[in-house]
Amino acid sequence: MAVFQMEDLAAELFAAERALRTIPPLTERYPDMSMEVAYQIQLLNAHKKQQAGDRVVGHKIGLTSKPMQRMLGVNEPDFGHLFASMRYRSRDIVDFPLIQPKVEPELAFILAEDLPGPDVDADAVLRATRSVVPALEVIDSRIADWKIRLADTIADNASAGCFVLGDEPTPVRDANLTTCGAVLKVNGEVVETGAGAAVMGHPAIAVAWLANKLSSLGTTLRAGDVVLSGAVSAAVPVRSGDHVALSFGRLGRVEFTLAKANLSESSWG
Repeated sequence: MAVFQMEDLAAELFAAERALRTIPPLTERYPDMSMEVAYQIQLLNAHKKQQAGDRVVGHKIGLTSKPMQRMLGVNEPDFGHLFASMRYRSRDIVDFPLIQPKVEPELAFILAEDLPGPDVDADAVLRATRSVVPALEVIDSRIADWKIRLADTIADNASAGCFVLGDEPTPVRDANLTTCGAVLKVNGEVVETGAGAAVMGHPAIAVAWLANKLSSLGTTLRAGDVVLSGAVSAAVPVRSGDHVALSFGRLGRVEFTLAKANLSESSWG
């Protein structure tokens, strides 16, 4: 794909995000779009946001479960950029502009050291991690009706919206990241449950994948970065005014309320 075509598609996604509207899947026009091209489109918009004054504070990992990988016909996760403007604290009113949001329960890794690839493994991730906290990722898509293929979600910053971090960090040495259980509630009702092992057998394996993938693209995870390691259950649609709470047992909890006026009209259905 020519550079000007990638720039045009990046601009289309960028404009859709700003206008709170959806566009048809990119893969309808370019069914053979490669992961490499999709990441280049993502990076174009990441650079545009940085030039506008936003700051990268970490990364998110998606497609960490085997069922999701099978659904999209892939054998590895994908990643997106996290920006300072996306970050919220537990109990915040989340007023981030969204189109068709869903929420995912995750564990966030807070790095104490740089994590340069290649050849990073789970043990290296754990050594480099200061703490873990429960996290709620609000995913969103600029692609109409979530009709995404792999290249669509990668180009669209891995379907990132915003994220909410718990305020009870646990030193990674004190956390059992495979057996820790999660309970996700929306408006007081349990909607999903899961455990850390749902993320590639161990969430640190997903973070190691990310470190090595970024290395292949010429960049590195840095001390202080936030890494959302992947969902431990299916994503759940949320609506304006919903209260969302995640309990991760001994690792703590995180909650937020979705502001009543932050969704586009198209999200109401």
